[in-house]
Amino acid sequence: MNDLFARHRQVLPDWLALYYDEPLEITHGEGRHVWDAEGNRYLDFFGGILTTMTAHALPEVTKAVSEQAGRIVHSSTLYLNRPMVELAERVAHLSGIPDARVFFTTSGTEANDTALLLATTYRRTNTVLAMRNSYHGRSFSAVGITGNKGWSPTSLSPLQTLYVHGGVRTRGPYAELNDRDFIAACVDDLRDLLGHTRPPAALIAEPIQGVGGFTSPPDGLYAAFRKVLQEQGILWIADEVQTGWGRTGEHFWGWQAHGQSGPPDIVTFAKGIGNGMSIGGVIARSEIMNCLDSNSISTFGGTQITMAAGLANLSYLLDHDLQGNARRVGGLLIERLRGVAAQLPGVREVRGRGLMIGVELVKPGTDEADPKSASTVLEAAREAGLLIGKGGGHNTSALRIAPPLSLTVAEAEEGAAILEQALRSAY
Repeated sequence: MNDLFARHRQVLPDWLALYYDEPLEITHGEGRHVWDAEGNRYLDFFGGILTTMTAHALPEVTKAVSEQAGRIVHSSTLYLNRPMVELAERVAHLSGIPDARVFFTTSGTEANDTALLLATTYRRTNTVLAMRNSYHGRSFSAVGITGNKGWSPTSLSPLQTLYVHGGVRTRGPYAELNDRDFIAACVDDLRDLLGHTRPPAALIAEPIQGVGGFTSPPDGLYAAFRKVLQEQGILWIADEVQTGWGRTGEHFWGWQAHGQSGPPDIVTFAKGIGNGMSIGGVIARSEIMNCLDSNSISTFGGTQITMAAGLANLSYLLDHDLQGNARRVGGLLIERLRGVAAQLPGVREVRGRGLMIGVELVKPGTDEADPKSASTVLEAAREAGLLIGKGGGHNTSALRIAPPLSLTVAEAEEGAAILEQALRSAY
């Protein structure tokens, strides 16, 4: 492994982050478990950054991929593509957006790029509203709207970005307010901001902020925002790259917790729909999707082999009610972790919904972030056979827990017990 790590450092960028003091090579997986090159078995509570949504080596998906690979892998969007049309039909139906059109990409970053292109072209302005503590991808335009300094290597951007309050409930200037007053204060801030600028193209927002540490506003905030946005024709883009497909348990899409004013104008998705295959995409009302007046294609977006995987994965998800499982098992896991947190001075908050859970860590007796302890817990959990993630934004550090949605109660209990001991090792 040291040899592979040395080779990695020799030919790959210094900024390409790796977890662990001794980085891990994962060689295979099954169900909710993975194995490393040395034969160690781990319970996977991060799923390749929320991407292995149903299970590792899910037979239904591997069969679909294998059969499609035996026919044709790729032809580009210049030719009719039956699996792409079939998956687009299903996604459009599930989206809740009227007269929806779907465009497939290879990643969430590219999906958000496309959404920004559509919104700025449709509205004929390059001003965009984004949330503080947000993350939307690695490309030049996505970095330009990311409200998380740790993931924004440049201030240069093709867009003019204005940042809005509300994505973080328990920190910031409105943290002490109750939910109703919090929403009112954020709406007042949005109205004031719009009074100082020409009307923007869109607001882009994650219903639950992923890289930012699984933070979220009170339910209904984006519905209240949308009423204000609609007064000026400003679009609402919901970034569902991490929250989509039932992960939150209570809803199929994260935006549905804010759906009182109707669905978003544009939804972006990726990660879980491919269960590890490279699928991203954009859903939009037809007049928005069709606003481009020049030719466009996608060489690898919607290629046959990824679409076959997406169809099989989506069918499995729906047929086995994995959204319901995320609600039930995730609810048990959150309550178990909250019980542990109540005994530990370094755990500030356990938050989230379904199987998207954040554990925020602070230096005991303070409200200061504790990234050192987050790394300690990550290492201790790995040593005991559990893989988790970490994240956070401005002066925060959080553990990120997002297992495959087929997680069993027994596996949730096992993971919670390991995580408890890892937390105790840090505090």
